[in-house]
Amino acid sequence: MALLLREALGDSLRRTRVAQSRTLREVSNTARVSLGYLSEVERGRKEASSELLNAICDALAVPLADVMSDVSESLSESTLAARAADVDAAVGVDAAAGVDAASPRIADDTRVVIPAPARALAAA
Repeated sequence: MALLLREALGDSLRRTRVAQSRTLREVSNTARVSLGYLSEVERGRKEASSELLNAICDALAVPLADVMSDVSESLSESTLAARAADVDAAVGVDAAAGVDAASPRIADDTRVVIPAPARALAAA
């Protein structure tokens, strides 16, 4: 399942706050937002308005552009992982063994293993 924007945003805000060793209460007071609502935003359960997001970023002393860049990277990584999983499923890869169930056999029970990045490039 793909990562939602609100989840990626919440993850970024929480990582930033924790990296600063700050509590939810401290940031919520500084941003003038309820503790419960900030918690919901960080957990990706509530959508943050642009005004609220700006207030939280100000309270964390982090530029909104930096948060959005981090969110963009997280979404890109999530999308790539989801696509790789789709490719693996489409070609019948046994995830535990890392082997394509339909791989051609070279000898008795030997299979050709195609690395995941090569499969993804071939499918693109």
